Amino acid sequence: MHRNRNAKIIATLGPASSTPALIRALFDAGADVFRLNMSHGSHEDHRARYAAIRAVEQDVGRPIGVLGDLQGPKLRIGTFAGGPVTLAKGEPFRLDLDPAPGDHRRVTLPHPEIFAATTVGTILLIDDGKVRLEATAVDGSAIDTRVIEGGRLSDRKGVNVPNALLPLAALTAKDRRDLDFLLEIGVDWIALSFVQRAEDVLALKALVDGRAGVLAKIEKPAALDEIDAIIAAADAVMVARGDLGVELPLETVPGIQKALTAKARTAGKPVVVATQMLESMITMAVPTRAEVSDVATAVYDGADAVMLSAESAAGSYPVEAVKTMNRIAEQAMQDVVYQRILHAQRDLPEATAADAITAAARQVAETLRASAIVTYTRTGSTSLRAARERPDAPILALTPKIETARRLALAWGLHCVLTEDAQNFADMVRGAREMAVKHGFATPGDFIVITAGVPFGTAGTTNILRVARITEPDDPSP
Repeated sequence: MHRNRNAKIIATLGPASSTPALIRALFDAGADVFRLNMSHGSHEDHRARYAAIRAVEQDVGRPIGVLGDLQGPKLRIGTFAGGPVTLAKGEPFRLDLDPAPGDHRRVTLPHPEIFAATTVGTILLIDDGKVRLEATAVDGSAIDTRVIEGGRLSDRKGVNVPNALLPLAALTAKDRRDLDFLLEIGVDWIALSFVQRAEDVLALKALVDGRAGVLAKIEKPAALDEIDAIIAAADAVMVARGDLGVELPLETVPGIQKALTAKARTAGKPVVVATQMLESMITMAVPTRAEVSDVATAVYDGADAVMLSAESAAGSYPVEAVKTMNRIAEQAMQDVVYQRILHAQRDLPEATAADAITAAARQVAETLRASAIVTYTRTGSTSLRAARERPDAPILALTPKIETARRLALAWGLHCVLTEDAQNFADMVRGAREMAVKHGFATPGDFIVITAGVPFGTAGTTNILRVARITEPDDPSP
């Protein structure tokens, strides 16, 4: 079984989607990667979900990716003595380090890092920007503010400080415990929240030590100032539009999404578009027309994956949400405009043998109208370079390593198959033909384009391009 689309679907698991039967239903509906959100649920909850995913993988015989998403530093105010308060525009309000419950005049903000980054005029956003405060005076233990946008404020609401580089550690103590757990169970990707600088990504990669791919979530304005270095450091990136839309003007987010998608594609790194893609399907069986257009736009832009969050984790229609996203992505691919957009956005290959081979493979496949491009890969780099080309033909990624196959489940257009390495040229062609036919990509008479490396079985040596024709079973042609 293979998908009739190139963009992959990530489904977050949660209370609405944790049983083995539902996880299988989500896969059948179109989920390629499952997300374990460490902001919610216990380690045992996630262990059970992971085991169910691997049982589905075993049953369907297709590699499935698992993404462990670290919570990151959550900045929150304290509590209020008499319940929620209402702040009026123009009123003074103080944030301080006093742990006593607050009132309509003050509340504790137990994060000295914010005090260090705040100056007079700094804007602080509370509860996803519903309440906006402007700092009027700052010292080491208190921030006096004026209410710019008022509203109701209750316990433990989140705080955002736009355009400030907060002196926060890349990983909290909770993140480190969660990371150890996620690596123990064997997830394929680790997502790092609230990335501000490339050093945050590098610190996590040092701890992961190659045991999983590292995905940088872009949700802080500070990250945009270092975006090229962050993309270079990460194995993949996510356009996390929720917090971006809080800390930046909403109207700037679509342009940022397009720019980040293009930058990641140029770098050959998978890029995920996430947050509120089918938000109304948390409670409704049918999405809004605007949400359908939003998902389709990400697909037209060539994003590697689109993600469902609460829609599949806690919504009333998790399977329907995946089915809907699947149909949107399939329909976008059938549009005549789809390939035109991808072709127009294609970048020149880098001056390496691997890029030269993969660019040529795409051109040859288009000229011959080949039914598939078949890549032999150990680390995944060959297949990712093929995906970077965004070819018309589907890409069949053959690898002897299950870890590579699972990780590549996130990447655009890759159908990953676990198989033995080729031993010689004849074995390479035979294996590519067999797998292309077995997995429904080719029939007798079709051309396939094969890329691999010599010596066979050696990582990072893509230097072969071979055109082969699918023969009848009794045809001895090489």
